Amino acid sequence: MNTLERRIKEQARALGFELVGIAPATPADGFQRMREWLDQGYAGEMGYMHRQAEARRHPDSILPEVRSVVMVGMNYKPALDSYSPAPVARYARGDDYHQVLWRKLNQLLEWTKSEMPHCCGRGVVDTAPLLERDFARRAGLGWFGKNTMLLNKRLGSYFFLGAMLLDLELMADPPHEASHCGTCSACLDACPTQAFVEPGVLDSRRCISYLTIELGSPIPDELREPMGDWLFGCDVCQEVCPWNRKAPPGMEPALQPRDDLTAINLVELLSLSEEQFRQRFRGTALMRTKRRGLLRNAAIVLGNQRDPAALPALHQAVSDPDPVIGEAARWAIGKIHSQEPRT
Repeated sequence: MNTLERRIKEQARALGFELVGIAPATPADGFQRMREWLDQGYAGEMGYMHRQAEARRHPDSILPEVRSVVMVGMNYKPALDSYSPAPVARYARGDDYHQVLWRKLNQLLEWTKSEMPHCCGRGVVDTAPLLERDFARRAGLGWFGKNTMLLNKRLGSYFFLGAMLLDLELMADPPHEASHCGTCSACLDACPTQAFVEPGVLDSRRCISYLTIELGSPIPDELREPMGDWLFGCDVCQEVCPWNRKAPPGMEPALQPRDDLTAINLVELLSLSEEQFRQRFRGTALMRTKRRGLLRNAAIVLGNQRDPAALPALHQAVSDPDPVIGEAARWAIGKIHSQEPRT
């Protein structure tokens, strides 16, 4: 039967979304769990999580007339991926995924309107107040792993989620009820900063992705060495996940690694002005951390690497107008001069 639901899914796949499912637009299953997580302080400095908390209760905060949520997933796993050390998390090595997904979601919405001229809808990515993992699980796309990420048997966890909210009453897919993690705790055990309070509960304040991207203030001293070489984000809990070992590579060219994002010279980063930073990283996810965050992170990574060749650039960075960058540079200089063996 060539139903509208089936045609929407076919069109989504034609646009490059490997995963697609439909969920009813009812209150988010995990809303209360999110409120408890916020009450524990696990969101750290992410004040927007508190400000938008109530809006995440129901998708009608985004589209008042919403009746159905079409959830999609797009694979971003690099085609050539040896899991060799790299300073940038895999999701951020290509073009800004927000722009890629928004463009395709808008195309899907326009197609849907061509089929149902009187419908209204909205395509959203992770900047909208939607508990997207909840609706993805409800749409049958996967289950919550112990590292809190959505896992899919075929794609693992290297995929972005997007949603198309519609005022149409569509037939929903069966939710994904089972978990397929079993007794595996690889992601919990491998976390360099021990950011997982328990399976399925992340303390963002200890997560390297949060520290390198969301945190605007100095990174706590005790978490700097565990950051290792991560300049932006972290993939450790995904790298060790068995479901990612045989996951296929992504097919969207815009999400494949760019040379300028996989071979970043940390010493050169320290000399970037605000304008140079914007020119260099415009159109990429690295804009998220701002100049302050990226140069602060670069200094800490150089300190962790204990390379004396970085000292001239670090000494120059000490006098940076931004005190957070200057403090991180002083810390790195101290680590290099200490000649302590790297842990």
